[in-house]
Amino acid sequence: MPASGLSAAALAARLYALGLLTRVEEHPRYTSVEAEVPESLSAESWREVLEVVAEADRFGLHATSLNGRTLWAVVRKAVPTTGDVGGPSHQR
Repeated sequence: MPASGLSAAALAARLYALGLLTRVEEHPRYTSVEAEVPESLSAESWREVLEVVAEADRFGLHATSLNGRTLWAVVRKAVPTTGDVGGPSHQR
């Protein structure tokens, strides 16, 4: 599992410990974590949740009257580095 996947899994585990059911998905450039947020989440729990997702590269909340509230966080995957970043026409 890439480092982003491990970081995302750690975020998901911490959110789960706070009582949120989470989903982790691998994407080509990032790993995402989503969690449904119950209406009954206390202010103290919100603070703890925000401390957790603040460690991600990006996070947000999607809220609708039909589907409730979904918290999301994204951990970017590292871009591989190569010795020939300029390509074949790059002059040194």
